[in-house]
Amino acid sequence: MAAALLQCSLSATLRDEITNLLRLRILNPLHDQILALLDETLNLEGRAADFTPATPLLGALPELDSMAVAALLTAMEETFGITIGDDEVDGSAFETVGALTAFVEGKLG
Repeated sequence: MAAALLQCSLSATLRDEITNLLRLRILNPLHDQILALLDETLNLEGRAADFTPATPLLGALPELDSMAVAALLTAMEETFGITIGDDEVDGSAFETVGALTAFVEGKLG
């Protein structure tokens, strides 16, 4: 009986996770663009595909050093046609994938 309850619970959890991932991909294509930029700029070799909005970046990814931040800012400016002033960005924009996505969303207006 406990095994059946666990299996049902696990199935519901997996269903919820899949639903959330699909919703994220459908409702926020910017998220996928940010992941592609991270993957390409930081040479993550596909690892960014598994990132969620809660995935920590700055301090968690050894590839994201000061030079990579500069390269990522340039890539975002070129990709999204935005201008990012030195006084507009700080470490909080790079805390998580979600924070970075929100930063770009704010710049896009």
